[in-house]
Amino acid sequence: MYKRQVDPYAIWIAEVMLQQTQIATVMPYYARWLARFPTVEALAAASLDDVLKAWEGLGYYSRARNLHAAAQRIVADHGGRLPDTLTDLLKLPGVGRYTAGAVASIAYGVRAPVLDGNVIRVLSRVFDVADDVTQPATRERLWQLADDLVSATRPGDFNQALMELGQAICVPQAPRCLICPLAAICLARQRGTQLERPVRPPRKRTPHYDVVAAVIWRDREPTPDGQFLIAQRPHAGLLGGLWEFPGGKVEASETLPDALRREIEEELAIAVTPGDFLVEVAHAYTHFRITLRAFHAAYLGGEPQHLGVANHAWVTLNEVERYAFAVTDRKIIAALRQLLSATSQIETK
Repeated sequence: MYKRQVDPYAIWIAEVMLQQTQIATVMPYYARWLARFPTVEALAAASLDDVLKAWEGLGYYSRARNLHAAAQRIVADHGGRLPDTLTDLLKLPGVGRYTAGAVASIAYGVRAPVLDGNVIRVLSRVFDVADDVTQPATRERLWQLADDLVSATRPGDFNQALMELGQAICVPQAPRCLICPLAAICLARQRGTQLERPVRPPRKRTPHYDVVAAVIWRDREPTPDGQFLIAQRPHAGLLGGLWEFPGGKVEASETLPDALRREIEEELAIAVTPGDFLVEVAHAYTHFRITLRAFHAAYLGGEPQHLGVANHAWVTLNEVERYAFAVTDRKIIAALRQLLSATSQIETK
């Protein structure tokens, strides 16, 4: 992963990207990111829109916003050099105990533990931890175990080896105990409890929401060169700073067209007439699921106001690629391209 292993900046970017994301997914993003923002200074000088566009599709967008804010802090307070102590690393936006430990140990050789999902699984099995790992006391015990074990001479290598052990061998459903280098000392294997570790509470039922969105046409009719309205989400909160097709949750006993009119009035203070159905998109977030239904809509009037959005823009289909969208809105764009392409082919015959 770390082609630039001596570069603390590259290590930091990789560690943040790898949070809650598989290596195979991260690799192309990592390469493109370092080509686009090769230094802390380059990242700090970029606009947030450019940063979000580079992150588009990787998910958990607060990571990108925090990287941008942290880069600006590093340039302002540390002369563009990533801090080399846990104390200073932990002061950066978005840097928690795990990221600080990973960067400090791998980039600077600081003796510091790490505790990610893979390490939690390894330690829970090796020490047969029977307590709920989501509880603060258990989590602190695991941090202490990781700290007790980490090497003083090659802490970065040790931490990476422990994480890779969890990723490749001590896997969740079918741990490869026969080839595990820790098999002889693993208490869970000795007691036959490896599939019961780590202990977590039962999963709660994931709530589901119906959501509507509108492709609002300025000239009322969908055309390949026509302009439609997009809005930027508030910078704080879910998908902050990304662009979207305006809309929102459908309230109980509310029709989809009524929900669309209400949401757009609440967010932008403009009037629209909902039109033809465009596409349905199902998507699962970390804590909830949605079914999004997108419609065409005609713009009736009113100057867009930023009541529930950070910004707005009138764009054509060719211009929309300048903006960063979440995966659900990318699917609306794909459906729009398909529809307008088919329409254009019919008109030219």
